[in-house]
This record gives sequence, structure tokens and C-alpha cells, in this order.
Amino acid sequence: MAQVEKRGGLLRKSSAYKKPLKEKVVLMYDEIFMTEDPSKCSPRFWEELFLMKVNLEYLEGKLESLDGEELMKIKDNINCLFQHCIQALGEEHPIRVVNALQTLCALIRGVHQKNKSTSGFDIINMLMGFDKAELCMKNLMESLDSLLCAEGSESLKSLCLKLLLCLVTVTDNISQNTILEYVMINSIFEAILQILSHPPSCREHGYDAVVLLALLVNYRKYEGMGLVIAQALSEYNRQYKDKEEEHQGGFFSALTNMVGSMFIADAHEKISVQTNEAILLALYEAVHLNRNFITVLAQSHPEMGLVTTPVSPAPATPATPLGTTPPSSDVISSVELPLDADVQTSNLLITFLKYSSIVMQDTKDEHRLHSGKLCLIILTCIAEDQYANAFLHDDNMNFRVNLHRMPMRHRKKAADKNLPCRPLVCAVLDLMVEFIVTHMMKEFPMDLYVRCIQVVHKLLCYQKKCRVRLHYTWRELWSALINLLKFLMSNETVLLAKHNIFTLALMIVNLFNMFITYGDTFLPTPSSYDELYYEIIRMHQSFDNLYSMVLRLSTNAGQWKEAASKVTHALVNIRAIINHFNPKIESYAAVNHISQLSEEQVLEVVRANYDTLTLKLQDGLDQYERYSEQHKEAAFFKELVRSISTNVRRNLAFHTLSQEVLLKEFSTIS
Repeated sequence: MAQVEKRGGLLRKSSAYKKPLKEKVVLMYDEIFMTEDPSKCSPRFWEELFLMKVNLEYLEGKLESLDGEELMKIKDNINCLFQHCIQALGEEHPIRVVNALQTLCALIRGVHQKNKSTSGFDIINMLMGFDKAELCMKNLMESLDSLLCAEGSESLKSLCLKLLLCLVTVTDNISQNTILEYVMINSIFEAILQILSHPPSCREHGYDAVVLLALLVNYRKYEGMGLVIAQALSEYNRQYKDKEEEHQGGFFSALTNMVGSMFIADAHEKISVQTNEAILLALYEAVHLNRNFITVLAQSHPEMGLVTTPVSPAPATPATPLGTTPPSSDVISSVELPLDADVQTSNLLITFLKYSSIVMQDTKDEHRLHSGKLCLIILTCIAEDQYANAFLHDDNMNFRVNLHRMPMRHRKKAADKNLPCRPLVCAVLDLMVEFIVTHMMKEFPMDLYVRCIQVVHKLLCYQKKCRVRLHYTWRELWSALINLLKFLMSNETVLLAKHNIFTLALMIVNLFNMFITYGDTFLPTPSSYDELYYEIIRMHQSFDNLYSMVLRLSTNAGQWKEAASKVTHALVNIRAIINHFNPKIESYAAVNHISQLSEEQVLEVVRANYDTLTLKLQDGLDQYERYSEQHKEAAFFKELVRSISTNVRRNLAFHTLSQEVLLKEFSTIS
């Protein structure tokens, strides 16, 4: 008997004398693409259609192959198909429901390809017709809500979320997606939150649910829609406030587990790290829109990666687009472990800091640059928050944080076992110092440097306000800041062609002014304050050179006059320290016939001459402008969400909508 092969919706025998035969479902699709109503000749057409296994490739390809005029001719049939799909979602037979969901996905994706440049109005008209759109979407949302909340198939729930992601990403610019008006009116949020609060469902669908929330929260957020979503999240967070110690369940632990499993990766080679902007965006929205979410940062769990679940080798698959890779359920479930004295404790913030240390190593790639910026924005929000700062600076909450450090010739990699347990703010400062010393390069990331210095400044403001004496190696920060000033000066011409380097220089100088003016209230010991003066005096040539540069530019009538003048005035106390102590140090060396003083000898001179030093009081050093997304960051987030939306849509490939698992579940129809 001749063998039968199946290709592209065609059935053909190996015999060369037979014409290829089309699958029945393909023949039925062809009838839909005629101008006549297919149910006229076959009253049971729609009923039979949803018993047929969907051929996604053929249906979507057929839609894409038609031009606009041809598509309009069959608009009535497409509307009819869309409506019958929605009706089929209410059927008792799961096979009909599965096929209806699959068909809706293909319809939405196929019609989108013909309407890429539109705002969604044409897509609505083509899929369901303006006159029936409100009722159709109401019925669709109600059906999806029922399926997501039911105790039935997890595979059906997965397909429902895929369909919702298809709807959300119909347009690149989410705020122009008019279909989302209907999604918002017929709220689906309770169903999504129910999935995230139920551990088994969360392990299966958590990634899609969180990405869906992250995208929805950006729909016309500046017009108030974001407020509605933020309130829903806030209410949910309040319900779980009393359950923080419970590791299993809840939106908090759901996001903690997913973010953790996505962020930690082997970063021995930068090329092996793939950014995940979608999950970062979800974390940002949670921290920024809902400050109650800050409590999640402190929730402890075992260090991810220390306990692993054996996984059988899987065949190689093509790389998925950036920002779309979901964590496996094995990885998510592996972190649900009892705390053990021998297991390093971690939390979401530690996981995030480690991820940031990987992403921020290489900012030359556009995706990593955006991810690095988003990491610093998240840290900015955290550094402004009173509760977050209290946790960061808590001396009773010490952690060992192994940040990834960029390989450099002049330093050895620190051994993990030598890492001290310290308050988490030390790890944040380490991360900022690491960024400062590793990004002085030709393609200077000015924006990231400004944000980095702002994070440090906001942490210092909290320490000054609350008189927190942090035991930290401040010298590393001071040295990094001075080296950054030296870099700005040595590359003045190149950098000034692209950036206002005086803004950054002023911020660095004012950090030193913060230490000089208020250091006695937050530096850990009097000797730490002495070391600050020693470092300024030791590196006086760098500050002298900076003063010469800004004085030169502030006395000229150029474009940098005003900016340079601000730095000139900010240097007054640093210059006073240098001019006060240097002559006394030289005199001490001459009297004692010493050619080169030791550090202790210089410190002895400093301690003996504090009383005669006169400094000027500088106002506003402990003040800062709070982070605001609107206006300043709106363009960045608009482009970021557009990129994520595009990548999510691309990742909803045919294999993710495969029926193999579904058909195994529903092998029979009762």
C-alpha cells in the first residue's frame, strides 16, 4: 500500500499518478475565504469546523497572502468565524474549545500582519465588525475569565494566556491598541492574579501572566489606566501583607521565584547572558507603582542554584528573542525549599543585584544598555524609599552577595568564600563602584553614570538623615570617584563633543562635599573622616587640575561657562582643605627631615590641624529631586514597551501554540 505523507495542509500518496489531496480542515478554510457564506450549503459547517484539528500555518498564511481588497471581500465570513469561535468557547467538549482558541490566535495574528501600521481600528472591524465589537469582546473576555478561573486543564489556561498576549501585542505601540479598551472594560485581572496566587498554576503559567500584567499596566498609563491596575495590585498586596513569612503562594513569591530563576545565569562569558527586559519591566512597575511591593525585596528564601533538580538533556532549540524566555517549571519549583542553616539565604533584591552586575558589565549592546538603564532606575526607586533603606541598612540583616565583576588585568577575582556578610546597602554601593571603575571608555555611557552617582547620593542622604554609621570601605568609592574625574579631564575634548561633563563632575564634587560637611554624622569612626581628608590631600593634583579646567571654561564666553562655574564654586571646600593642610604637611616633612611621609604621619598632621581649618557651609547637599517617570522617562519606556511587545509577539510562534499536549489531554470526546 502506498505511503501517505502530510505537507502544508496537503495529503498526497507517494504515487506520482495521484494529485495531492487537501485536508478536510483546509478545504473548509478555503470555503471561508470565498465570498459566499459557507453555512448556506452546509448547515453544520461551523459545528464540524471546530471538531477538525486546526492547521495554524495554513490559516495564518492564507490571511497574510491576501491583499487588502481581497480581505475586505471576505470580511463578513471572517467576522462570522470570529463570532463562532467565541461561541465555541462555551462548549462542553474541550476539543471544540481548544480548536476555537487556536483559531482565534491564528485569526488575530494573521489579520495583524495585514494591518501593521494601523491603530487597531481596522483590525477590530476586520475581526468582528464595529457594530458587534463590544458584545463580541465582552463574551470573549467572560469566556477567557471562566476558563482561567476554572479547575480544569492547565493546558487550556496556557492557551488562554497565549490568546490574551496575541490581543495585547496586536500593535507595536500598546497605547494605540484599541482592542485593549475592551480588555480593560471587561477586566481579566482577577483571573490573572488568581493564577499567580495558586502555586501549581503559577509554576505553569506564571511567566506569561507576569509579562501580560507588565504590558497591560503600560496601556495609556499617563491617561489614568495605569492607576486602575496599580490599585488592583495594591489591594492584592495588602491581602498578602500578613503572609510575608509564607514562602509558598501569593503574587509576591510568584514574582520572586520567576525573577530569581530568570536573572541568575552563568556569566563567565558576557555573550552567554541574555537580557530579559520583560521581567525587568514587571519588577520596575511593581516597585515604582506600588511601594508596598518593597516588602517583597526582603523576603528570604534559599540561594537559587545551590539546589538543583536533575533535568534530562533536551534537543537544541533556536534562541528565543530577548525578553521573552520563560523560566522552566523545574527551576521555579526548585526554590520552594525549607530554610537550612547551611544554605546561603537570599532574597529578590540580592537576585536583582546579581543580575544587574551581569547586565551592567557590557553596555555596548543596545538591549544591555536599556537593561542597565532600567536596573539603575529600579535602584533609584529603591534608594528613595524609606522602608527599603531601613532594610538595606539594617545591621541585623547581613548577607553575602557575590556580585559578578568584569575581568580586569590588574585585579584578581575575589573568592566566594572570602565574601563578608554585610548589610545589603554595601552590595548596592559595591555595584555602583564596580560600574564606575569599569565603564571609562570611548563610548562613554553618560546617562548611566549620572544615574549611578544619583543612587549613591540618595543612599548617603538617608544615612545622614538617620545617622546610620555604615561600616563600609569608603576609600574604594572615593578612589573610584577621583579616577572618574581624572578620566573626564583627560578626555575633555572628545567627551564635550557629546556630553555636558560638568553635570557629572558637579555631582561627584558634591558627593565629596557631602562627606566633608556631614561625614562626621554617618562615617563609622573618626578615623574614617581622617581618611577622607587624607585621600583628598593625596589626590590633590586631580582636584587642582579640575579647578584649572573649570576656571578656564568659566572665564570664557563659551557654551560651558555656566556649567563650569557651578563646579568652580562647588570646589571651594575641597580647595580649602588642600590649601590648608598641604603647607603644614610640607613643613612637618621639612622639620623632621623626611622626604616622603607615611600615611600615618600625614594623618597625624591632619588631626593636629582640624581646629584652624575654615570651611563654608554649602546648602542643599542633602537634597535631591525625586524620580518621576512622566516627561523625563516617558520616551524611554514607550520605546522599551514597544520592543518588548514586538518580541513577545514574535515569540508566540507556532510551536508555542502546538496541539500535541492538548490532544493528549483530550484524546476522546464524550
